[in-house]
Amino acid sequence: MKISKITVNPYFGTNPQAAAQKHSFLDEIHERTKNSSDMTDTIVVPRTIFKGYLGIMTGTTLVTLGGLITKHAKTKAALMTAGLLTSLYGTWAFVRPFILKDAPGVEHTKQG
Repeated sequence: MKISKITVNPYFGTNPQAAAQKHSFLDEIHERTKNSSDMTDTIVVPRTIFKGYLGIMTGTTLVTLGGLITKHAKTKAALMTAGLLTSLYGTWAFVRPFILKDAPGVEHTKQG
């Protein structure tokens, strides 16, 4: 048998229709995930707590930027002040539902 007459099947061990389909990167991840709900799970967080997280993270970023700027005193002071006020608001928004029992959005009955 001559080597030039050997044919190679590019679809050896696979389905030709499946090999012809283009899969995106996310489709391949979804196909190989054991529990498909792992890719689409969401966590429900109260809006005030979410605002608190955003405020604390933004305030920390502003304070860090203010600490990195050393040549411009007014810009440094403005960033530090804005960062501290934003972090203070974030802390208040995060803690408010736990401190004020009658705040809007706070549940009054126990579940379970």
